[in-house]
Order: sequence, then C-alpha cells, then structure tokens
Amino acid sequence: MTSATWTPDRPWRGIMVATALPLRDDLSVDYDAYAEHVRHLIANGCDGVVPNGSLGEYQTLTDDERARVVRTAVEAAGDGARVMPGVSAYGSAESRRWAEQAAEAGCGSVLLLPPNAYRADERTVRAHYAEVAKAWVPVVAYNNPLDTRVDLTPDLLTRIHSDGSIVAVKEFSGDVRRAYEIAELSPELDLLIGADDVLVELALAGAVGWIAGYPNAFPATCAELYHAACARDLDTALPLYKSLHPLLRQDSKTEFVQSIKLSMDLAGRRGGPTRPPRTALTGATEALVRAATEKALAAGHH
Repeated sequence: MTSATWTPDRPWRGIMVATALPLRDDLSVDYDAYAEHVRHLIANGCDGVVPNGSLGEYQTLTDDERARVVRTAVEAAGDGARVMPGVSAYGSAESRRWAEQAAEAGCGSVLLLPPNAYRADERTVRAHYAEVAKAWVPVVAYNNPLDTRVDLTPDLLTRIHSDGSIVAVKEFSGDVRRAYEIAELSPELDLLIGADDVLVELALAGAVGWIAGYPNAFPATCAELYHAACARDLDTALPLYKSLHPLLRQDSKTEFVQSIKLSMDLAGRRGGPTRPPRTALTGATEALVRAATEKALAAGHH
C-alpha cells in the first residue's frame, strides 16, 4: 500500500493544514500569531502547512502580505519542504511568479487551482498547469468545481499528469467515486483529501494526504483520526469521525473560513475576524458552530 506519510521527497503527503490567517481587530495580519500557529500545528502532529489558500483569505492580501505569509510559514516550520503555498491567481504568469517565489523560499510544493476567472476549456487548463510547472517546484492541482466552475475530471487530471505538470490532486468535489477512477487511470498521481467531511471515505480509497481545514482548531485529534483512517483502524477512526463530523462538514460550507476561525477562537487559538467581503457568522450558523465546537472541547478533542 502506498505510504500516506510525509517524507522530504514527497512533501505533499501527510497532513498539510490549509492555514487560517490570524488577523488583528483592525484586520491587519498578525504575523507573530501566524508563526506561533504554524509551530503549534506541527508540534501537535501535523506535517506541514498550506498558506495562501482560500482558507488563508489570499484573495484579500496585498502582494507584500502574501509574500510575507510564505516567508513566515517557512521560518516557523523550520523546513521549507513542509510548506505548500497556494499560488492561484487570475493569470498563469502571476501564478508562475508566485510559484517561483515559493521555490526561492525553499518550499517543497505549491497548490494551484485551474484558471478561475472564467470557465476554461481543457486546452487552456493544461497550458495553465504547464506554465506554472516551469517554476520547477512540484505542483498539486486543486479540484474545486463548485467554486471555480472548472472540473478537473479524472480524465483531465490524467492528461495534465501525463504532461508532467502535476504530482498530486487535492480532490474537493465530494465525489468519493472519483478516487477509484483516478487510481485506475493515473496510478502515479497522488490523491489528497480535499474536503474534511469525506476524510475517512477517501483514506479508505487510497488517499495519501489531507489538505485539511479543521486541524486549525483540533490538530492533535485530527492527526489521530487521519492516521487511524489511513491504517484502516476503524475502531479508532469511526468514533472520532462521528464526533467531529458536525464540524468537519463546515469545511464544505460557504462560511468555512468564519467557522474555522470561530472554532479556533473557542479552542484558545487566535483566529480573529475575516476581511470583507466575508462577514462574521450570525444566527443559526454561529450557534451551530459554537455548540459543536464546545461539545468537541468537552469531549477532550484538541
């Protein structure tokens, strides 16, 4: 069975946390809190971090902020190979520049959405990944058809992988059946869990990594869950999964950034506010996340 453990030569495997970015009340980036958060995640069983993803609110960052977040993550992780920056942008040239910046910072891999300014066709998608691959840092594709309106189907992923442009895919479609088709069509392409609420299903289907959301709030418990699922230790994994699932499924909701930050705050980890256009949770959603987080804390999850 393929190893689902982080190694320096496969630094996209294991638990790579898509980090939330702590903000101060004035919405400035708290780099010190972010560095401490990265160290906390790694000390509690996570293998590395994914800064500047959608959970990290990259769309709202200035170029200087975005670059500094990567440098902060690399320094805090103590090993650039444990850092997989998101390099998505409207233009392929800009994404390549962010990938080159990641390579210069010593990062082990990068995470890249398909073109997301419009519904790109296959030729455009393949050219986009080929352009960013010229930065000579391993590229993980990010399939999020719900938000990008571009679906990296198993067939298309196989062609992009055959082009030599990607090493793995973060699969966020929610369709567990794709895991088996990807393995059949492109057995050398690493499958990474992209949505928290299908973690066990994709681990059983052969995923070798998890680009994760809720470990921001509960890193140690989520690490225990991931390793149990990959080891097919369902006696351990299923009770944890059922206990955490009310929170894990928030990772697939529109308000996932606000939900995870609220859980972090309740768990004693600095999440803070979100930048506009995201607004604070209110009403039923806030009550649900608050209650589920408090229940998880009472159960001893951390």
